[in-house]
Formats: sequence, structure tokens, C-alpha cells
Amino acid sequence: MVKEMELLQEVADAVGSLMEFWGFKRVMGRIWALLYLRGEPLVAAELCEQLAISTGAASMALAELEHWAVVRRSRKPGDRREFFEAETDIWKMISRVLRERELLQIERALEIFDRAREQLQRPSAPGEQARLSLVADRIGRLADLARLGRALVSAIVQQGKVDLGPLMRFASAAAGRVRKA
Repeated sequence: MVKEMELLQEVADAVGSLMEFWGFKRVMGRIWALLYLRGEPLVAAELCEQLAISTGAASMALAELEHWAVVRRSRKPGDRREFFEAETDIWKMISRVLRERELLQIERALEIFDRAREQLQRPSAPGEQARLSLVADRIGRLADLARLGRALVSAIVQQGKVDLGPLMRFASAAAGRVRKA
């Protein structure tokens, strides 16, 4: 049992590191991983004890995990305590994060790219036109890449598969621009 708990904690720490790399709090990954690996609902006090975290850290992390729908609360008949259990459909979790976080960031970037490009294409001083046109073209390339990213993420989220055709076309076009430069 001691060896098993050590291994569970080691795996939970590894998941925590991955979650931190993806911009989430490490403790969120550790809590989710322990719940996922244990396969049974646990109360917050058990999570605190097994992961050596404070009640406050557990409470905040559990609230965020609930927001992302990767942990849910439950109750057992006759027990007043709240139990927490992990979402076990990993694809469902990943697609929600991609949809609600990554796609949102891509859309925001595209709005900025399009607005900046539009403003750079307005008439300007004669000596500035060539330089501004170059900047607008480069922003256009960034926008193309963002649209490709949006298409890839959307395909992953909606279909669980990716059509690599747009990526190949983008790579070919980029290689052609490099050869010309």
C-alpha cells in the first residue's frame, strides 16, 4: 500500500507538471490525477492528506477543476460530506479546454491582426507605403497561421481527427516564400 501511494503521488506530480506547462496550476493536475487514478470519490480532507496540500489550496483547485468540468461533486447516502470524483473521459476534458481557451485566444488574435492590417492598408505618406505594405503582409501571414491553427483546433474538437491538408498547403506556401526571399 505504501509503495502504491508513492507511485500514485509520483504520477500525480507528473500530471501536475504537465498541467503547469499548459498554463494551469500544478495542484489542479495533482488533484485530478489522484482522483482519476484512485477511481473512487474522495473527500477534500483525503486529497489534502494524500497530496500534502492545504485545505485552502485544495478548495481553490477543486473549484477551478469543477469550472472546467474535470471534477464533480457527489454525495453518498447517509454521509453529509462532499465527495469529489474525476471526469474519466480525457478527450472530453481536452476538447473543452481547446474550445474554451485556445480557440478563444486565436479568435482574439485574429481580430487584432485583421484590425491592424486594415489600418495599415489605409493611404499613408508616399515614403511609408512600401514599409507599411511589408508590415501588413507579415501580419497577413500571422493571420493565415492563426486561421490554420483555428481550423486544426476546431477539427480536433469537433471531429476528433485532423485534416492535414491546410497545414501542408501552409507549409508549401511558406517554403515558397523562403525560396523567393
